[in-house]
Amino acid sequence: MIPRHATPRLLRLLQGFPIVTLTGPRQSGKTTLVRHLLADKPYVSLEAPAQREFARSQPADFLQQFPQGAVIDEAQNAPELLSQMQGVVDASGVMGQFVLTGSHNFSLLASVTQSLAGRTALVELLPFSIAELRDAKLLASDYPSQMVKGFYPALYDRALEPHEWLQAYLVTYAERDARGLAAIQDLGAFQRFLRLTATRTGQLLNMQSLASDAGVSDKTAKHWLSILETCYLVHLVRPHFANFGKRLTKSPKLYMTDVGLAAALLGIQSASQMQHHPLRGALFETMVVNEFLKNRANTGVRSPLYFWRDNSGTEVDLILERGTELAAIEIKSGITVASDAFGSLKKWQKYAQERGNFSAIYPGLVYGGDDAYAREGVSVMPWHGLT
Repeated sequence: MIPRHATPRLLRLLQGFPIVTLTGPRQSGKTTLVRHLLADKPYVSLEAPAQREFARSQPADFLQQFPQGAVIDEAQNAPELLSQMQGVVDASGVMGQFVLTGSHNFSLLASVTQSLAGRTALVELLPFSIAELRDAKLLASDYPSQMVKGFYPALYDRALEPHEWLQAYLVTYAERDARGLAAIQDLGAFQRFLRLTATRTGQLLNMQSLASDAGVSDKTAKHWLSILETCYLVHLVRPHFANFGKRLTKSPKLYMTDVGLAAALLGIQSASQMQHHPLRGALFETMVVNEFLKNRANTGVRSPLYFWRDNSGTEVDLILERGTELAAIEIKSGITVASDAFGSLKKWQKYAQERGNFSAIYPGLVYGGDDAYAREGVSVMPWHGLT
C-alpha cells in the first residue's frame, strides 16, 4: 500500500477520541487505509442492503455485534446508528473504538455533528497527493501526463487506462450517488451539467451562465452543484476579504476535486492532447490548488483556501492564512517563468504591505518547470516539488 500522509494524524486521533470519522470521495483509499491500520478490528459496509437495513431498524442489536468496536464503512447510510453509538462509547470510555467512513460529505457530517459532538474527530482523505506519489516513485515526469491520469488510487494499483477507468467512475459512482441524493429525473441534462462544470474548473463561478448552458433553471443548477460538492466532485474557493481599498469580486472559483476526472469529462485522453488543450492552464491551476487542499486535509488545518481578485482584473490564485501571516501564490503552467509572471503578485503585495495589517507576507509562484529558486523576492516552486 502506498503510504498516506494522513496516517500520523489518524493514528494520533485514535488515541484521543472514541470515534474517528473519515470522509472523502469514493475510491480515495479510505477503506484501504483503515483496514490496513486497524486489521484487528471487524469491518462492515453499510453499502450491503442487509447490513444497512439491520443497522437502521435495530441499531442497538447491530452494535452489540462489535463489543470491541469496528470499522463501519459508508456510515451515512444509517444515521440511526449514530445516536445509539453515542451511548455505547460513553459507557465504555474506550478510545479508538469505532471508525466511521463515508463518501457523502455533508450527509455524514450533518449526522455526526448532531449525534456525536465531542466524541468524534474528523479526518478528510482525498485522492493521492503529488508528494505521496513522489515518495512512492509513481509521479509522472511531466505534468500533462500526470493531469491526464489524475490521482485516484485505483489507477496506481492496477494496469488501467486512465480515461476508461475515470469514465467508469463517473457512471458507477458519481452519477449513481448524485441521482440517489437528488432524485434526478433527467440524467442527460445532469450529464451535460457535469461536463459543463468541468469546462469551468479554475474559473469564477457564474451560476446563471452554467444553468443557461445546461438548459436548467438557476435553482436546479444550484442544487446540482451542491450535490457535486456533497459527492466530493467539486469544491469552491472563496475570495479573500482584504479589500485594500479595492472593490472585490464576490463570486467563488470552481474546481473539480480531481484533475484527471476533469480531463476525462473534457475528452482528454493523452498528454499530447492535454499539452495543446485550450484549458490546460485552468487544469494545471486545478491540480495545484487541489494539492494545497490535500495538504490541509492531511495535516488537519481547518483554515480555508482563498483567492484575491479586484474589479480591475488583478488576481492572485491562492491566499493562505496563518494567524496574521499570509502566503500569496500565483500558478503558471509554463515550463519557464516569464518576466511578467509576477505582475499581479507584486501589485497585491504592494497593496497588502501599504494598506494591510499583516505581520508577514510570503509570495510564491508554482509553475510547470523543474527548478526551485528565488526571483524578485518570490519563491518559485516546481509543480512536482509541492508538499
